[in-house]
Order: sequence, then C-alpha cells, then structure tokens
Amino acid sequence: MLLAMLAADLTWTTPGDFIKALSSDEIQYSIRLSLMSCTVAAILSVWVAVPIGYLMSRFNFFGKGLVDAVLDIPIVLPPLVVGLSLLILFHTSAGVWVEDQFKEIFGTGITYQVPSVVLAQFMVACAFAVRTMRATFDQISVRQEDVALTLGCSRFQAFWRVTLPEARNGLITALTLAWARSLGEFGPILVFSGATRMKTEVLPTTVYLEMTTGSLEAAVAVSILMVFFAVAVLFTIRHFGSDRSLGRVI
Repeated sequence: MLLAMLAADLTWTTPGDFIKALSSDEIQYSIRLSLMSCTVAAILSVWVAVPIGYLMSRFNFFGKGLVDAVLDIPIVLPPLVVGLSLLILFHTSAGVWVEDQFKEIFGTGITYQVPSVVLAQFMVACAFAVRTMRATFDQISVRQEDVALTLGCSRFQAFWRVTLPEARNGLITALTLAWARSLGEFGPILVFSGATRMKTEVLPTTVYLEMTTGSLEAAVAVSILMVFFAVAVLFTIRHFGSDRSLGRVI
C-alpha cells in the first residue's frame, strides 16, 4: 500500500511541475525555513535530551515514573493540542512576560513568528530525542564509568570522557530522528505559528496551502521532496542506530 501511494504521487506530477514548484519564491523560502528551523530544533532537542536521558538511565529517584510519563506526553498528545496548548501558554501573564523579554533581546516576538515554528517542532522532537538517548545510555555499561571514578575522575569527567564518546552513534540517531520529526510537524505549527507565506511557512504547511488553492501538482512536488528527506533520514538512522535502541524509542 505504501509503495502504491508513493507511485501514485509520482504519476500525479511531472519533472516540469516539480521544477516549476521548486522555482517558486514562496516554496524556496519554505524550504530554507524548514531546513533552518528543523536543524535548530534538533540541536536543542539533543542538547536537552542528553542530560535527561542520562539521568533517567543512570539514577533512581522518587517520582521517576511520573517524570517518565510526562516526557512521553508530547508523543501521545494530538498535534493540534500541542499547538493549542502553546498558544494558550503564551497568552498567560507568564507567557506574555517571556515573549516580551524575548522580543527585547532578539527584536522579534514568539507567537506567529519564526521562533514559534522552532518551539513547536522542539516540543515534539525533544521527546523522541530523550527516548533515543535514554535507550543509548541503557546499552552502555556502567562499569567503565565506575572504573573512571575509581581512577580519580569526577562524575562529569567520567561522563564526558567515557560515556559520551560511547554514545556517539546514539547522538547522531537522536539528532537525525529529531530533525525528521521536526520536518513532519504540521498541526502545532498551524495553530501556534500560522501558515503565513514568506513568514512562517514550512514544507508541511506549504502542502496544505497548495492544496487549499487547488495547486495539487505543487503540493505533490513538495510532498515528494519531503519523501526524499525522509528516506535520507531513514538510511542515516539505520546506519547509526541499532534495532534494539530504535525499538525502545518506538
């Protein structure tokens, strides 16, 4: 069925339609913003996922089960709910204060601006990155860290010099998976960022906008481009990630 769907997409557009669609200024902007926002969201996700994944893997503490469940909430929530929750959050007094401070520092707001795209992508992608890093650390023996501690290393030094290099493939997998998840986000971005052309438009919203204007050929062309990205990500994950770690993430 999946192959039939992809084949149907290919028969719906021609190379000329594909080139014409990708030559559009709006779609080129969408591609650039998607690549930029996905990369930033993925880097932030891994930056957060490494310490949290290590903490959840190596330590037992009161309320760990609750924390574990909270980390999974972005995965199980409907995407539109994530976007709506973000929108409501930034209309509270605390959210308005954060946005004002952000605007004072960076010269732009968050809601319905480019930062909201990154934040919407990050909220979901980070959960997958945390799962990946936790599964990675679970597979790394604690014994090597213990040896480093007995040789005089601090806990951080043992982590930095021993554990983190061992987790290199997991880091790449987490980064790639977070990037791919960010690329596919639609619901949270539509609600929290809008779908304004040449402003907050990313590839999934481009497909939506092209469909609503009746330009199915352009929508299919962008969809095929996203399939190419997805295939590249899949090969990267299969190369660097073990089946066991991927299974635990899913």
